[in-house]
Amino acid sequence: MANLRDIRNRIDSVENTKQVTRAMKMVAAAKLRRAQERIFDTRPYAYKIRELLEHLKGELDPTAHPLFEAPEDAEGTLIVVVTADRGLCGGFNSNVISKAEQAIEEAFAAGTDDLYLLCVGEKGHRHFQKTEHPLVGDYQGIFDNLSFSVAEQIVEDAVEGFERGIWGEVEVVYNEFKNTITQNRIVEPLLPIPDDRFQTPVMQEEGNHFELPQNGQAIDYLFEPTPRTLLDELVPRFLKYQVWRALLESNAAEQGARMVAMDNATENAEEMIEDLTLEYNRARQNAITMELLDIASGAEALDESS
Repeated sequence: MANLRDIRNRIDSVENTKQVTRAMKMVAAAKLRRAQERIFDTRPYAYKIRELLEHLKGELDPTAHPLFEAPEDAEGTLIVVVTADRGLCGGFNSNVISKAEQAIEEAFAAGTDDLYLLCVGEKGHRHFQKTEHPLVGDYQGIFDNLSFSVAEQIVEDAVEGFERGIWGEVEVVYNEFKNTITQNRIVEPLLPIPDDRFQTPVMQEEGNHFELPQNGQAIDYLFEPTPRTLLDELVPRFLKYQVWRALLESNAAEQGARMVAMDNATENAEEMIEDLTLEYNRARQNAITMELLDIASGAEALDESS
């Protein structure tokens, strides 16, 4: 059995760990509130741009914009993987990396000759830089001061390679924020802009953003200026807001996952402290009992000698 000093040191060590995990939980909870506000403000706008773009596409020829179809002879694929910059958030990073690896396997199975990765977040960058797939850009450490300019730069990199024919398909892999406990692992097509409306589980639940009028007819928009002029303006904005939404979704999901992980770690530390305290009391009791036996044995020996 460990001596009293060793047990006491372990209790102090676990107590210090508990204080750290509790503080990290509180920090994550504060960041989560801010992240939730940002994603809840962004979702309706991103959804509406998507809906308006669909109406514009219906007014024009399917080849009206170069980003609606993949360039000829483009056989590569770009996968944008959004992870966190830090760990200590449960299976958040490993889950999205696993989903990205699944998307990579499916891309090769579909006949992709060249596959490129654009990793947003340090965890994904470090993981995939060890593989044979080329990395596009460096987006590590962006979540401490996440801004819309990051989404703009990602879209610029994706569109540049798409227009040059380096890749003919772009997908975004990220964790979608559902609630504090649950994240949805999403593989969302970005380029070419899909004909059919892509919906995540949260989009399906928030169906009020896509409901038709009560008469069941689609809204008849009047476009001013021309649909083509609006299309040229809305397509870049649409892409940027889809990436921006994915970054915000991932950031909110990360903070929720970290808050839950730190809460579980704090509870585990408390249970460990209780077990160690019980072990400490038992060891102390045994030590006292042994001392009493030694005293009694010594007193008996003195009586016999006298």
